Amino acid sequence: MKFGTDGVRGRAHEDVTVDGVAALGIAAAEVLESHAVVVAADTRESGPAFVGALANAFGHAGFDVWDLGDAPTPVVAHVAAEHNVVGAMVSASHNPFYDNGVKLFAPGGRKLTNDQQAAIEAGLQSSQPVAQLTSVSATARPDLVDDYIQWLCATVPSGGIGTTKVVVDCANGAASRTTERVFAALDLDATIINNTPDGRNINNKCGSTHLDGLSQHVVAAGADLGIAFDGDADRMLAVDRFGNLVDGDQIIGICALDLHRRGALRDDTVAVTVMTNLGFRLGMTNAGIAVHVTPVGDRHVLEALEANNWSLGGEQSGHVIFHDLATTGDGVLCAVQLLSVLAATNQPLDQLADEA
Repeated sequence: MKFGTDGVRGRAHEDVTVDGVAALGIAAAEVLESHAVVVAADTRESGPAFVGALANAFGHAGFDVWDLGDAPTPVVAHVAAEHNVVGAMVSASHNPFYDNGVKLFAPGGRKLTNDQQAAIEAGLQSSQPVAQLTSVSATARPDLVDDYIQWLCATVPSGGIGTTKVVVDCANGAASRTTERVFAALDLDATIINNTPDGRNINNKCGSTHLDGLSQHVVAAGADLGIAFDGDADRMLAVDRFGNLVDGDQIIGICALDLHRRGALRDDTVAVTVMTNLGFRLGMTNAGIAVHVTPVGDRHVLEALEANNWSLGGEQSGHVIFHDLATTGDGVLCAVQLLSVLAATNQPLDQLADEA
């Protein structure tokens, strides 16, 4: 197995096997120093087997293993940051159910550096096949998900989130359990759809890669907007009240303008990739916001944000990183921040998207 742009990913039980995931865990435990690892999975039917392999591998190395159950990738990153432990998320993001993979976070909730990835891959190449390990029981930690939800709600600016009517598509994925709790805690008028995962319906004609159903729901319900997550909820896209796509560039633009107006956009700079369209760049320049361009991949955006201590960046695909709040892209956090901008400006999403 090799690291791609965002962890290890492939066909479950073919490219990504239980033995391979166990070997990955053992190699990662040798490189990433910590006393504990927090693990979670999205809703694929292959997830529990791979979570078990990671638990056995890290437990074999002497780590305490904290299991969040079904939870979004950003929750793993948040817990890893708050407790300075390793994070391991079993997910294939927006891929079909028959794929799976592992995303690793270093202690502090950071994505792995190139050197860390290379060291783990070297450990994989030198290790013997791992067919059996002593079974290790992970400790269920639903309280850590509760802590994340409490933290997320506290990120809402003082003006609140308003009374926006929203439809939320969970992609039958990792956000299915978390999102309803977040929006209920914020007392938001939210209709949640595609939140009944069965192990095989994740990303199936729903979520951020299939927006037609969400658009229809929004228009039919007379909602103000719709929000769609991918399978592990580290990214989100939106549709306006007319059912039209509002992509990651536009969401970044809306949030950048809001932070700029509030004096909270550090260095008045936003980081995006080469895939970002020219209209975004011109709009930001006209507003007095500098645009820093990176290669494709949210890892490169994050590296730029960390190196320069900038506040905001992301990708057209919907990875949006609020660097002052989180260590990685977080779809649910992005949704909450976007809704707070709508409340503060008292403008519909389509008008804000046009301005961005």
